[in-house]
Amino acid sequence: MITRICDTPLDLLFHVEHVSGPRAGAVATFVGLVRDHDPSVAGEVVGLEYSAHPDAEAVLRRIADGVAGDDDVLGVAVSHRVGHLRVGEAAIVVAVAAAHRAEAFDACRRLVETVKSELPVWKRELLANGTHHWVGL
Repeated sequence: MITRICDTPLDLLFHVEHVSGPRAGAVATFVGLVRDHDPSVAGEVVGLEYSAHPDAEAVLRRIADGVAGDDDVLGVAVSHRVGHLRVGEAAIVVAVAAAHRAEAFDACRRLVETVKSELPVWKRELLANGTHHWVGL
């Protein structure tokens, strides 16, 4: 299992390769990208700055352990980026392997949704007009 909070670009193929194996019939993935807009904020988003609580990696490990403990799950890899990200860069990458696609999709979605709701990582949206907006605070 891979769980990382890091300040370097994320690589989807690295995650897929880590969970792949002869027992895996499916690998479901998710890549969360920085987009140029936020429907709840007026203005163009030009970047994001993510910051993490010191315990964020331990929390990420606990979340991933919960999904990896499912009998149908064969492998889990999840990384979340911190620091400054430009539009188009990956903020989170998830790969989950299972024998069948339905189980892989379900576990991948559950992992992403749990990370989104429980991981102590905060996002500051940087706008083209020079202002910023904190998300999730």
